[in-house]
Amino acid sequence: MTLFKALLATCLTLQQLTSSSGFYMPGVKPQTFQKGEEVEMKVNAITSIKTQIPKPYYRLPFCQPEGGPKMASENLGEFITGNKVQNSPYSIYMLQEAFCQKLCQKTISPIEYRLLNMHIGRAYHNNWIIDNLPSASIGSTEAGQRQKHYAGGFPLGFVDIKSKSNDKKKKLDTYVFNHVNIILDYHQPEGSDGYRVVGFSVEPLSIDHEFVGGYRWDGESQEGFNKMLSTCKANAHMTRSDIQKNQKVAPGATILYTYDVQWKQSPKAWSSRWDVYLNEEGLVPPQVHWYSISNSIFVVLFLSLLVISILVRNLKKDIAGYNAVAQYTDDEEADEEFDESGWKLVHADVFRPPSSMPMLYCVMVGSGVQLAISTMITIGLAAIGFLNPSRRGSMMNATLVTYMLCGCVAGYVSSRLYKAFRGRAWQLCTVCTAVLFPGFCFTVFLFFNTVLAFYHSSGSAPFLDILILAAMWCCVSIPLVFVGAFFGYKKEAMAFPTVTSTIARAIPKAPALLEPKICMSLAGLVPFASAYVELFFIMSSLWMNQYYYVFGFTFVVFLLLLVSTAEITVLLVYYQLVNENHRWWWFSFMSGGCVAVYFFGYSIFWFGSLESSKMFFTYLLYFGYMFLLCLALFLVAGSVATLISLWFVRKMFSSIKVD
Repeated sequence: MTLFKALLATCLTLQQLTSSSGFYMPGVKPQTFQKGEEVEMKVNAITSIKTQIPKPYYRLPFCQPEGGPKMASENLGEFITGNKVQNSPYSIYMLQEAFCQKLCQKTISPIEYRLLNMHIGRAYHNNWIIDNLPSASIGSTEAGQRQKHYAGGFPLGFVDIKSKSNDKKKKLDTYVFNHVNIILDYHQPEGSDGYRVVGFSVEPLSIDHEFVGGYRWDGESQEGFNKMLSTCKANAHMTRSDIQKNQKVAPGATILYTYDVQWKQSPKAWSSRWDVYLNEEGLVPPQVHWYSISNSIFVVLFLSLLVISILVRNLKKDIAGYNAVAQYTDDEEADEEFDESGWKLVHADVFRPPSSMPMLYCVMVGSGVQLAISTMITIGLAAIGFLNPSRRGSMMNATLVTYMLCGCVAGYVSSRLYKAFRGRAWQLCTVCTAVLFPGFCFTVFLFFNTVLAFYHSSGSAPFLDILILAAMWCCVSIPLVFVGAFFGYKKEAMAFPTVTSTIARAIPKAPALLEPKICMSLAGLVPFASAYVELFFIMSSLWMNQYYYVFGFTFVVFLLLLVSTAEITVLLVYYQLVNENHRWWWFSFMSGGCVAVYFFGYSIFWFGSLESSKMFFTYLLYFGYMFLLCLALFLVAGSVATLISLWFVRKMFSSIKVD
């Protein structure tokens, strides 16, 4: 019960940290506006969950700011994650209402028609930002009720399904949202004469605008800005019921972009303005996350009881029997009769280095420990609020920095293992630890980045940022790996409680259920069961543009995943040794890492919920990055299982007396 109480206390503490209304950490200063002061609106890249390929906002025929768009992205993490924030032409002033303001007029060329039609058909969404708040989307349900959604922005337009005909060559009619109602909530702090933005939502509308008296505007003359529109009310905000005709997308069509600005007073404080984004106004009940963590705790408790009941009981019996024979019996024949079976028979082989690829084994364990520690630090920082959705790119920056700083740990662990295996090519082992996994990830990233550049995607990182990444890897991560390896090789070799014989012992045929391949393939099932509920929300955050903030739950679930992986691996290693199979090094690593195979299988099943397009690159992008994530999990779980198994085996054989 002590373990249960500790986990429960941790959950409650982290839940308080992640769900408190004071979401922002000290050092983040709120911006206060005076009445009539300009409130700048920025635009981010347009995104689609169907293609997973973000595109620059101004690639489509939208109104541009005077002097052209200017970049507003601030850090490396924003560029790598596809955030391309730029200024916008919208003029918004604190507490000043705006009614059907004309922004610009565009005449759609055939190329622009194809672009706009394609992006609307692929369900691309706008992502606007005011005072670091992303735009919520206001729409209507099929029943006609207004509905607000806080993640994923608002759509570019819509496709009229009713226009479908029997003629397969005829395309469906598409309509663009050329009018937006910008609704801003403001709060005035006590004792202040300024105002703060605490809410930002957009209601997109499609209106085929017409001027009073049939006036035709060329889109450039100042006269058009002063003319009245017959499709708008003079001093009232536009509603869906006011729309007479939607703006159709067609070659040569003239699209007039307009907007309303509406201010609403709110009692909500600036510090809690992100709360509605994170809980979607109760759309995802907190009980779901509590169910997830309860599921994980019960799985770990069940495993712990199983390990205690089997291992402790059997080990006490085995150790007592082995030591009793060694102490009280001088009869060699009786000793041999007693030793005909059991894990003591492999004492001269149990610490024999892996027979195949020992260097690769050390490299993978070192890389896995590096990933495990950096992941724990990153999730921990997110759990206490240092990393959150309001700081775009902060999670990516923290992941990169912590991973590179943990390079010394990778070098130390791999060198200690390699020295214990009596390896001599320590330089090659250190180089492989420094470049194998990060080099593979960097190569995959470069490939996807190049293809995204051909698609003119904002997800393609600029060349300068790629150089920064390469410099961080070559000038920080690799030297730290060598520093860690230096200290690892400098220490004495790891001491084992038994002496390894010259000739390896033959391994008897295992029963069907103890066949190593079967055990390895089933080992990941229990750890996966402890984390699959929370995995759904993490996948939604990664691929469906949903906000994820319950990092306290993630921290605990990740810990429980590693604990359950370690427990099930130790149990399986014990039974392999009882069956006189001394080749447990790779077995323990593969058994622990097998949970990643189940995660990848789940990602294949989950992919259907994306309703993805038929673009081959969308499949390649999704499964490519999911493979990298599962490979990282494979290394993390495998390294943890290996180190726990090593500790267990050393403890087990140090407790008996052998010749």
